Amino acid sequence: MERQKTYTLITGGSTGIGLELAKCFAKDGHNLIIAARHEDELSKAAAELRDIGNIDVITISKDLFDMEQAKQLHEEITARNLVVDTLVNNAGHGWYGEFKDTELEMELSIIHLNICSLVILTKLFLKDMITAGSGKILNTSSIASKYPGAWQSVYHGTKAFVQSFTEALRSEVKDHGIVVTALLPGPTDTDFFRKAQMLDSKIVKEGKLADPADVAKAGYDALMADDDMVIAGLKNKLQAASAAITPDSKLAEKSYKDQAPADGEEPAKQ
Repeated sequence: MERQKTYTLITGGSTGIGLELAKCFAKDGHNLIIAARHEDELSKAAAELRDIGNIDVITISKDLFDMEQAKQLHEEITARNLVVDTLVNNAGHGWYGEFKDTELEMELSIIHLNICSLVILTKLFLKDMITAGSGKILNTSSIASKYPGAWQSVYHGTKAFVQSFTEALRSEVKDHGIVVTALLPGPTDTDFFRKAQMLDSKIVKEGKLADPADVAKAGYDALMADDDMVIAGLKNKLQAASAAITPDSKLAEKSYKDQAPADGEEPAKQ
């Protein structure tokens, strides 16, 4: 009897780190399901991925800012009799500005995407993996999970949740044949900063941004090696080590200076 095909599902898989992760899986012959909001970006990414190897690439358009669509993503994949043996929770969003000025509804949407949809997809696909007796989950956390981030207070908070959740989940499922790994990128050269409206921040204007391909390779290798987590880049490793021994109050003060607008002006209220 021929073995059923298995797929790697990558959310936010059409651009940035998500697309580079998809390329890593494609190069090793993994069939892919990439999910994102925009059909045009998904189609372009799928064509690029199919050129890499002899693999299936399925695209599914879902807006994971809407938690119900996270449930619908699992329902659609199940209804199509597709088996996901690897889940990559990569979709995420940030928002820039002081909390007193930023838009509440946008920040609630970010919590829905970065936390709620990630939890929903993990819960649903994890149950399938446990039934199958194997599986892998890679959660894109962030170096932001390691310290409070002024100007991005909600985003840093969501990534602290993702990191804590991932580490706890790993300990729960280690005896079920499931690998759970966290990828912690630092500032990376993707569209994240434009979407978060933080192109004027010092961290973007004055800092060196990592290559998303390098970040993705670090995450892919860590998952395949059954590592608990990987901090992508030496500078970020040093920053995380420093954060571990520095009081949170000091880290918050430092981030307030480091992530402030580069020209010293207040960003526009959002």
